[in-house]
Order: sequence, then structure tokens, then C-alpha cells
Amino acid sequence: MTSLVLGQPLRGAPAERSRLDGTEAPFVSVGHPGAADLVVVANRLPLCRPSSPSNGRRSIDAVPTGWEISPGGLVGALAPVLAARGGAWVGWPGTTGLTLPFSHAHMALHPVALTPLEHERYYEGFSNRTLWPLYHDAIRAPELDLDWWNAYVSVNERFAAAAAEVAAPGAAVWVHDYQLQLVPALLRRLRSDVKIGFFLHIPFPSPELFAGLPWRRQVIVGLLGADLVGFQVPNDAANFVRSARALARVDVCSRRLRFDGRAVDIGAFPISIDVEKVERAASSDQTVRRAAAIRDELGAPRHVLLGVDRLDYTKGIVARLEAFRDLLRAGVLSVSDHVMVQVAVPSREGLVQYCAERERIERLVDEINGENAPMGRPAVHYLHRSLPFDELIALYRAADVMLVTPLRDGMNLVAKEYVASRIDGSGVLVLSTFAGSARELHAARLVDPHDGDDLRTAIVDAVSMPVDEARRRMARLRSTVRSSTVHQWADRFLSALDHASLPVLSGA
Repeated sequence: MTSLVLGQPLRGAPAERSRLDGTEAPFVSVGHPGAADLVVVANRLPLCRPSSPSNGRRSIDAVPTGWEISPGGLVGALAPVLAARGGAWVGWPGTTGLTLPFSHAHMALHPVALTPLEHERYYEGFSNRTLWPLYHDAIRAPELDLDWWNAYVSVNERFAAAAAEVAAPGAAVWVHDYQLQLVPALLRRLRSDVKIGFFLHIPFPSPELFAGLPWRRQVIVGLLGADLVGFQVPNDAANFVRSARALARVDVCSRRLRFDGRAVDIGAFPISIDVEKVERAASSDQTVRRAAAIRDELGAPRHVLLGVDRLDYTKGIVARLEAFRDLLRAGVLSVSDHVMVQVAVPSREGLVQYCAERERIERLVDEINGENAPMGRPAVHYLHRSLPFDELIALYRAADVMLVTPLRDGMNLVAKEYVASRIDGSGVLVLSTFAGSARELHAARLVDPHDGDDLRTAIVDAVSMPVDEARRRMARLRSTVRSSTVHQWADRFLSALDHASLPVLSGA
């Protein structure tokens, strides 16, 4: 493979009208355009081929035999939007080898094939051992490897080519997340007629942290290929603009950048959830009965504390468990009155860091239960698996306190799902100030998960909060969550993309 060199055509790519550094080159078209007026481009398709027997993925619709819902919040957020609008989704199907395009739930699905080596280098390597830790405040040290970068370039080329083939003339192409940051500029080479939006679901690092990436300018220029670049919160957008000014010498005018003779709009678009779907499930008789049964199965404690996370070192699961352990040791909480449920959805299990995090969590759970739990009454109920949507909503309804304590998170939709599920107005949300959702959910009990004392105090405050105060807070939280759904989020982004400027600007 070859690395992306600014000012030179990429391997296997046609000659382009505008290279990533803005120099001109002959334009060559990419063949006949496709038929989709809206194209979502993401690392994963909304459906995947499971490598092992299904363990209860959330359902977005009836799933074809041999497929299941892909894991992750992005699919849960985007699938209902694209299904409602129609259109195409370009992504990896979850297994190596070729899969032919097919349709599901009003979506045309276009798989992008990856070899095992590409998956190892592009996804497990550069995406999740280089970019992921870097973009999450370097909680773990990012690893740098030229072969991983080269694979990242090659796979981004393939995704861009697939999107170019699928998009109709003048289509809107919406590219998602850190795995595909080169796609906007690559796609612009191939299809200058389409509108290109990019949305980053995770944080964008400060320029000081971003400077540690040797390929930082290539990433910035790749993103500047979009007409609209969106982030979860304004601070992430500001970080991007600062890096773009330093690395690509863009001109800045309010929320608009000027680069390569084009306007690039920048904005914050906090993502949300399908509120109506959650509330409908939470209000069903079946969910009410299941929530009551869960509390009985847990021993009918006074307070059920709940954590639901992807098993990731950024989620603060260890700090949360340590705080619960310390409160039990101090006698502030008791096993008879306080039970914790921790759901840790399997994630990136082929990576050493994630295996180590799982082992650390499971040792801590064993330690807490060994020290505190009477026979047959665990203090911590640990579930290392995905849960079906209905079971998850019942668990939300069974929980008195929701602990959402990531060390760093772009948004965190679990917090919003919990609030939407509390249709009776009860419940307390403990929320990390380092989650993007903390900018909206001010009425939560906000906490610094890096500060053990603050985390322990927050848990005590949550379980001892007067009922009237808890209900006032939850009413405010529910009003906030209900005011912005995932469909409105998509409408806002796509409307902004539709109004983004394409014409060449004078004086560029």
C-alpha cells in the first residue's frame, strides 16, 4: 500500500478535479450515477452477519435470516431516519468477503468488502488504537503505525467510490464518524455534483492533542471536502476550526470556513433518540410487568442502581464500580437496600486493551460480591451481553438511579433513553460532565468521574434525594429530551446541508 501524499493522486483513484491540498488536476467522471437521493456512509451497515450465535441485538424491524442488528449507537440513531426517508446505506457488513447489495426496511444496503488484514489495520488498528484514544483525551496512549494509516487511506477510498456509484445526481451524501474522515474529499474528487455532509459522533480533540497525529493535515483536509461538518457540541466544532486554521490555512467567517475556493459550514448538532419509540415501549403493560419482575429478581431492594455501557475504557465503568465498593465498605450503602446492575455490551473483543478492561471489570465485580454479598444475593449483577430493546427499556424502568459516568463521551444516548423511559416522572440520572449530553441535561446530578470523592457523593445524593426534588429534576430532563428527537436532529443536519454553499468563492 502507499500512504496518502498531499499533492499526488491516490493509488487506484481516478484523476481528480481538486486534490486534498487544493492543487488542480484533470477531472475524470466516475461512470453512471446511482439512484439514491440520500446516501448514508458509515463504517457498519445497519445489519451485519454475526460471527457467532445472536445474543439479542436490539431490533429495528424484522431482520432477514442470517443477519442481526449491528451494535452501536450510530445504527440505532440513523436506521429509523433512513428507513423513514428511504435511501441507501453504504457500509461494512461485519464479515470479510463479498456481499451483494440488498434492501431492508425501505433502505438499499450496499456492502463494502474488507479483507481480514484491512479490517485489522484500518478498523482495529488506525481507527480504534490510534484515533479512538486520541479523540478521547488520550485516556490511553494512541499507537502510531504507518501500515495502519495506509490501510485507512485505502479503505476510505473504497467507501468513497461506493458512495459515488450509489448517489443520484445532486444527491445528499451523509458521511459518519472517525473511521471515514478522508471520504468527503475523496468523494468530492469523484462526484462534484453531490452535497457532502460529515458528522463526527465522538469528540474532536484539542489542537494540542491533535498535533500528536502525524497525518493530522491529511485528516483535516479530508474533512474539509465536505460542504457541512457537524459535531456533537460547540467545543468540538471550535477545536476543529482551530486545527483547520493552523494546518490548512482556512479563512474563517463566523460558522463558515473558506478552503480551496469553497465554503465549508461548521456546526454543532447534538444527536438524540427516537423518543416516541422509547416512551411507547416504556408504557406497555408488558414492560411494566417485566420491570416489576426484575426488581423482584434483584431481591426487591430499596434502590436499584444501573449502568448500561459498551465495554470500553472511556465509559468509566471501573470508577463507578470502585465508588460503589467504597460506599459499601464504609457502610454508607448496604447490600440489603442497594443493588447495582451493570450491563457491559461486548465491544472490540479482538483488541488487547478491551480484553484487559473486561478482566479488570470482572475482577472488581468478583471483589465486591466476595466482600459484601450474602449467599444468593449479589451486590453487583453483571451482564456481559447485549440486551433486546424491550428488555433494556424494562431495566431502565426498574432502575431508581442511572449512572452514566464516562471519562469522555461525544454525547451518550443511554442518558437520554433512561430519561425518556421514566414516564412516571421518577428516577435520578447521575451524569458525567465529560459527556456531551451534560450540555443539555442540566437537571441531572452532574459529576466528575475522575474525582472519586465527587462520584461517591453523587451516588449518595442520588439514593437519598427527596422525592419532590427528584421529580422536579426528572420533569425538566424529560422536557429537554422530548424537545429534540433523532428525526429532528436529522432534519436539522440535512436542512443545514441543503443550505450549505457550493459555489466557488471569489478571491480564494
